[in-house]
Amino acid sequence: AAFAAPDGPEPCDMGPTGRQWFSLAERTPAKMLAGVAAAAEVLGKFVDAELLRLGLPPDAYALMGFSQGAMTVLHLGLRRAVPPRAVLAYSGRLIDPEVPAGKHPPVLLVHGHVDSVVPVAGSLQAAAALETAGVDVQTLYPPLLDHGIDDAGLSAGALFLQRAFSRPGD
Repeated sequence: AAFAAPDGPEPCDMGPTGRQWFSLAERTPAKMLAGVAAAAEVLGKFVDAELLRLGLPPDAYALMGFSQGAMTVLHLGLRRAVPPRAVLAYSGRLIDPEVPAGKHPPVLLVHGHVDSVVPVAGSLQAAAALETAGVDVQTLYPPLLDHGIDDAGLSAGALFLQRAFSRPGD
């Protein structure tokens, strides 16, 4: 297995350090959608380059993200010509609730019930939209977790990836 963890492509515009996938300075639906679409394009090119560099088939990958990264992998993973084996989204939300038609990967949504940065309602709405679109979606909402990833979320993600990559013929 190979793991790649790219940073967001932009300097964080709301703090003195860190990186971001897209700006949160203006949170209108149009700005958020434009931001996540641009970030998904950057991430998609990165994924393609990594698959090529490693000599892997076009479906031999999964996407995982936290917060803005979760929003980005949900957007990208539901729109790729060759979908990933799995999408893991921690503490995020679905920016564009319109799930495009086509083949979709299974999705794991993990979100702390007391998240003070990205309210858990975002994942609940994402789960409903994904289920309506026929996406295989699993959820985990740790009751005392704020904006983070805990051991339960890590364990759920590991099991989810194991299942996604243990299909016959892999």
